[in-house]
Amino acid sequence: MLSIAAIELKNNVALAPMSGVSDLPFRRAAARFGAGMVVSEMVASKELARARPDVVRRAVGDGDVFPFVVQLAGREAHWMAEGARLSEAAGADIIDINMGCPSRQVTGVASGSALMRDLDHALHLIEATVAATSKPVTLKMRLGWDWDCLNAAELAGRAESAGAQLVTVHGRTRCQFFKDEANWRAIRAVKEAVSIPVIVNGDIVDAQTARDALSQSGADGVMIGRAAIGRPWLAGAVANALRCGGQMSAPSLETQKAAALSHYAETIDLYGQPLGIRMARKHIAAYVDHAGLDIDLASRRAFRVALCQIVSPDKVKDALTAFFDADHKIIDQLAA
Repeated sequence: MLSIAAIELKNNVALAPMSGVSDLPFRRAAARFGAGMVVSEMVASKELARARPDVVRRAVGDGDVFPFVVQLAGREAHWMAEGARLSEAAGADIIDINMGCPSRQVTGVASGSALMRDLDHALHLIEATVAATSKPVTLKMRLGWDWDCLNAAELAGRAESAGAQLVTVHGRTRCQFFKDEANWRAIRAVKEAVSIPVIVNGDIVDAQTARDALSQSGADGVMIGRAAIGRPWLAGAVANALRCGGQMSAPSLETQKAAALSHYAETIDLYGQPLGIRMARKHIAAYVDHAGLDIDLASRRAFRVALCQIVSPDKVKDALTAFFDADHKIIDQLAA
């Protein structure tokens, strides 16, 4: 069993923080299906302290999802500390620090994985965050900025000395973005540098890749990201396979339908209309992509396009229901 300070997780498979994806409805769904930990979208600490509405919404938690993990990003110690204090006051159980985001928008303001280019400054931010909260602080990073700067092990060791309770490492450098394959073996150096738990992230899509990542990295747990979009059950299914042996299995189509409908409704509730309709499209499209139905690829794609053009929530729900019920008459009508 994987623990973060005194917090014991129900398993060692986590759902990654993904901007524009890991909002409260998605985290709820993954937690219901048995993910050991779900992490919020990246929350800009300065904008959280300034109460910018969309940023505050990213940090919203749910008393039914434990632990409640808020991931903070920033480049100034003052605002990271403020963000940690506000997150704890909002009920967060764990504060995660983002030093892994590779996007130009984030690194261009010396945040995210850009902090791996200045470990002294990175350490200053970790120390400020740890000092500001009574909750465990964790850290997510990459292997380094590029192949000439593979300093994840050094950063992890310094983070542990500053009070961090766990580190997650994506097996790519910042300059790789999401290209090439994740290098799980390179994460073993991080595991050997610290005594706190290490989670391996990157290209984990099923039970076998989870086993391979754990074996090659020596890590204590895995984190699943993009592969879970449209499959909130994935982390829980991988955890069950790791625990029981064998391969993972998808839930029934009836269960997937219920998950998609619930996810859609909760998204509308969180964002309201019309924003909720737009925010839900990436998710319902992915549910359609991953459903194990005997529908040819061209029809599936045409149905997905049509589904994402519907602006009535009730009609979206009806179309999703017809799709998972394999009502080919309605599917063909929409796909035409």
